[in-house]
Amino acid sequence: MRLTSTLNWDLFTNLARREVRGRYKGSFLGLVWTLVIPLVMMVTYTVVFSVLWRVANMPNYWLFLLIGIGFWAFFGGGFSSGAASLVGNASLITKVSFPRAILPISALTSQAITMLIMLGIMIPFSIVLSPGNPLVLLLLPVVLFAATMLVIGFSLATSVLNVYFRDVEHIVAALLIPWFFITPIIYTLDSLPQLRGHTWAYRLFEYGNVATPFVIALQDLLYYGRVPKLAIMVYVLGAGVFVLVGGYMLFNRLQQNLAVEL
Repeated sequence: MRLTSTLNWDLFTNLARREVRGRYKGSFLGLVWTLVIPLVMMVTYTVVFSVLWRVANMPNYWLFLLIGIGFWAFFGGGFSSGAASLVGNASLITKVSFPRAILPISALTSQAITMLIMLGIMIPFSIVLSPGNPLVLLLLPVVLFAATMLVIGFSLATSVLNVYFRDVEHIVAALLIPWFFITPIIYTLDSLPQLRGHTWAYRLFEYGNVATPFVIALQDLLYYGRVPKLAIMVYVLGAGVFVLVGGYMLFNRLQQNLAVEL
């Protein structure tokens, strides 16, 4: 049992290492590229929404943006890479016996590294610039753990569905585009005039999109320096557990014939 666990862990670490190295193979800057695109997005949105088109009137708007973009780099990137992980490793699945769930989980490695590096940048600025109490950052690991469960659950589900229905990978890529803009990353829900006075619509935007409570929780902790609402924290933890369990159950049910389908 211990030998099997060791072998599985070695396989996971090798796959994770290959994922990171393969993504930046031949690149001069290497892991630096994990930051380039999120930072370019942050600068672009900051210039557009707070300089050229003065929609966002927020202090340190760049930090507000970076928090949401950092989460999205992990959520959207992990969702997308996880969906393609089984099909992309078809030769390994058909030749070697190992827990198949290792593949979609290891595919998230590069996105997790991106988020951790960005957090390393955001946390010091949050401590200095946030108007609230920096001690609230003690809750940050809780939100990040819930976010990790969420992304792993989605990745497990979409990766195994993509084996049976090859359009799933492309559907995910297409859905992530509008999904980004209906998530309050470049704006706050309170800034949307269409939601004012419509409690039901506000709650729909707040809780109907599973990514929104996670973004709000991170913004509360890192930008405002305050403890997220109890409802937000309950939602974040509940959604993380529910999606992880549901994704694993679906994966476990459909993985039996992976080698045949691939």
